[in-house]
Amino acid sequence: MERPAYVEKGYHGCAMTRRYHLEASSEAIAEILNADRGPDPWAGGALSVGEFAPVVTLSQRTGRRVIRPMVWGYPAPGPNGIGTTGEVRWVPTVRNIDSPFWIGNLRHSELRCLVPATSFFASGSKRSLAFSPCDLPLFAMAGIWRDLTDMPVFAIVSSDASNEAKAMGASSTPVILDPVQQDRWLIADWKDASLLVAPYAGAMTRCA
Repeated sequence: MERPAYVEKGYHGCAMTRRYHLEASSEAIAEILNADRGPDPWAGGALSVGEFAPVVTLSQRTGRRVIRPMVWGYPAPGPNGIGTTGEVRWVPTVRNIDSPFWIGNLRHSELRCLVPATSFFASGSKRSLAFSPCDLPLFAMAGIWRDLTDMPVFAIVSSDASNEAKAMGASSTPVILDPVQQDRWLIADWKDASLLVAPYAGAMTRCA
């Protein structure tokens, strides 16, 4: 998965999740998330804003889940989307689901996606903290995506951290979907799907 040249110039975004890990192969992702692998292999590794990552969408043609490579981050709106030296300013997370910048995509179920991960870095008051759910070795974060003229991009939906995660130093975390919630995120109308944007109810652990 090669990055487009302009991504090499850097990124900017909101002070939420900027990194996560996906230490799983394409085969493992496909099996656990019940998705077709797609043409691009993934061997596992760390992801940062502005890089290509495996994302699971629902095919409008077949109705099946499929893994697609997409660039992590939406270009910021208006003239703020490009810096003075030509770099793209990426917005990696959806923090305000009522924002006009996001609501158009969120209302369309076909533009919602699953972002597989094995751990994520949550925002804390002083440092970035790595977490993962105790009961989900590979899990799905709620996301949205859209096609640009030359590539698809995605953003991760976030919420306030759970009381448990707050006690460990996190202020916000990605929205983590358990296996039962994943189809609801991908196909439900927005009034229903928006109820999933909430702190993770399961147990969380700090990663080394």
